[in-house]
Amino acid sequence: MDCDDANLRVSDGDRDHVRQQLERAVGQGMLTLEEFSERVDTALSARTRAELRQVVADLPETGLVATREEVLGGWMSSISRRGQWTVPSHIRLKTRLCSTTLDFTEAALQSPVVTVDIDDYLSSTELILPDDATVDLNGVDTFAADTTVKVSHGPRSPRLHVVVRGRVRFGSVTARHPFGRTWRRMLG
Repeated sequence: MDCDDANLRVSDGDRDHVRQQLERAVGQGMLTLEEFSERVDTALSARTRAELRQVVADLPETGLVATREEVLGGWMSSISRRGQWTVPSHIRLKTRLCSTTLDFTEAALQSPVVTVDIDDYLSSTELILPDDATVDLNGVDTFAADTTVKVSHGPRSPRLHVVVRGRVRFGSVTARHPFGRTWRRMLG
């Protein structure tokens, strides 16, 4: 939006885009539910671009980045995401005879909830999560396969919650903390 178009009328699509930005801001802890409610009301009643722009003026521009999907796949190979990598809100894994490691401990998150859709055959998938993260593997359908959860799967963590769904045949999915965590905690 240019400065010259501040007085132009906004469409329902413009209002909806701002509402989505506000939803992401709540999900990332930038707004309280009360602030969200007030701002959505203001956005829905906005008539001009200037009025609508004011609703999100103090928030970082998020665009639609948080909805990006990354597709990872391979045959008889190894897939690894470690260190400082950008985690999209949705990851799709399709692997055959593969070893996959997704290490979230140093990653930059685009969303506090990450969904991993998995389609594995004769493959192993390992999710390495920070201490305060939670995971949900209840959506994984297995056939001659293992799912192992070594992290909290209680109430959803506000920092990172990974939801894994899909199917694993003759393989495994493991969610764990980095090695050495137990020793570091015991030794202080």
